[in-house]
Amino acid sequence: MFQFKWLAALILFLAAMQPGFAADGAKIQGEWKLVSYEVEVQATGERMFPMGKNPTGYAIFSPGSRVWFVLTGDERKPAKTAAEKAALLDSLIAYAGKYRLEGDKWITSVEVAWNPAWVGTEQSRTFRMKGGHLQVFTPWRVMPNWASKGMTRSIVTFERSD
Repeated sequence: MFQFKWLAALILFLAAMQPGFAADGAKIQGEWKLVSYEVEVQATGERMFPMGKNPTGYAIFSPGSRVWFVLTGDERKPAKTAAEKAALLDSLIAYAGKYRLEGDKWITSVEVAWNPAWVGTEQSRTFRMKGGHLQVFTPWRVMPNWASKGMTRSIVTFERSD
């Protein structure tokens, strides 16, 4: 019995030392307006703005653990030709699905997406919240759009809008 009390005390202590992720779960719910979308190159620290300096978009996290993302690059123009329509896909990210929190990550089970390859996958994102801002980090990966840069990650920043 004595050892069990110490074990229980240790678990409670360690839990108290962890950031308030459960609290972040409630805080993340709501509407978030896109502020910036950057890509960081791991080898050099270089920052790129593939969606321009003023992208637009929103993320909405529902109390029912559903999330919607629509992000668009700046200076998008209505397309007239098939090639122009296809090019618009390079300045769009859109997906939705159920999400769950695991520590400082949320994992979305993608149900619908602008890129059909994402449907049925799980997309994991690390996040941190500071004030009225939500900063999101993708995992490091080699992206086909700029494969010559090597490992990159996206850093997406939102501000609360609700």
